[in-house]
Amino acid sequence: MDLAYTEEEQEFRARLREWLAAVLPELPAKPGPDDWPGRRAYDTAWQRMLYDAGYAGLHWPVDAGGRGATPTQHLIFLEETERAGAPYVGANFVGLLHAGPTIAAEGTAEQRARWLPPVLRGDEIWCQGFSEPEAGSDLAALRTRAVRDGDHYVVSGSKIWTSHAEVADWCELLVRTDPAAPRHRGISWLAMEMDAPGVTVRPLRTLAGSTEFAEMFLDEVRMPVSHRVGAENDGWRVTMVTLSFERGTAFVGEVVACRRTLAALAAEARRTGRWDDPVLRRRLGRLNAEFRALWRLTQWNVSEAQRAGGGGVPGTGGSVFKLRYSHARQELYEAAAEVLGADGADLDREWVLDRLSSLSYTIAAGTSQIQRNIVAERILGLPKGR
Repeated sequence: MDLAYTEEEQEFRARLREWLAAVLPELPAKPGPDDWPGRRAYDTAWQRMLYDAGYAGLHWPVDAGGRGATPTQHLIFLEETERAGAPYVGANFVGLLHAGPTIAAEGTAEQRARWLPPVLRGDEIWCQGFSEPEAGSDLAALRTRAVRDGDHYVVSGSKIWTSHAEVADWCELLVRTDPAAPRHRGISWLAMEMDAPGVTVRPLRTLAGSTEFAEMFLDEVRMPVSHRVGAENDGWRVTMVTLSFERGTAFVGEVVACRRTLAALAAEARRTGRWDDPVLRRRLGRLNAEFRALWRLTQWNVSEAQRAGGGGVPGTGGSVFKLRYSHARQELYEAAAEVLGADGADLDREWVLDRLSSLSYTIAAGTSQIQRNIVAERILGLPKGR
């Protein structure tokens, strides 16, 4: 990537800043953390504003409903929206960051036409049905079964940690379509309607008290074969595309958010006098270097995916990013606890909720142990462990 911005990119940044400055003051107050119907309405309304202004799916291919923007324009968009305090993708992060890009890369023309425009407009919300009670990071051990019945699959099983299932319209669902095949084969990637008969959702409360995850129980749920993305039993390969997006680009906006948080921490340390502690200053300085390096890695990963073709699917560099980012985020909020001291014990403070949330990042989207295996085997060429 050429890190020097072109005149066109500078103009894009200026237009985006002007638009954000005009629309953000007009947004209503954000709903409370437990008001998921309200949060869905808030998040989808913002998505519709992006769509109407031409910023939805900025980096998606034109034939997938996007603008086909350059990687640099995409990163400028993420920088400017985060710095301006604009809403994040929120309840539709699975549709916008995981399922949508996967369908854009792997779906048929009919599937792209059916599912992508509603995602970009904010009309439909997606959730992710990958993990199972006995198959979390060992995703290939999943047991949810899909039996072919003519032009339909009949699906039974259960999922856990299903993000935003209680407000979702669709679910990207992994199922086993050939139980006799080896573990990584015999899996298929399906799109399931959440209001289909036989789908039961039970919200799960997290350590921070929120309910963005749920258990999901499937009792002979029928879905058309036409809702399968990719060939039957080729779901593991399609899933690797989904996980590449999840690990490679889904967190990039959060890097900018962490850099903003770090700046706020430094300002708070100066205000309280904690800045006089040289150990703390070194810690914050190292974190600053860490997140600057992660942003450069993000730029490289996005550029490399674009250069390689194939729909901009991130490569294994996404695992390097995800591994280091997960731990850097935890270190950031450990530093926040040190800066804030006893004041950070107030559970109404956003700092504390973010710190509790950060504990999950070394598990979400593939544990750090899984990422280390990927880096060792696919990047360093080390032999597989026994």
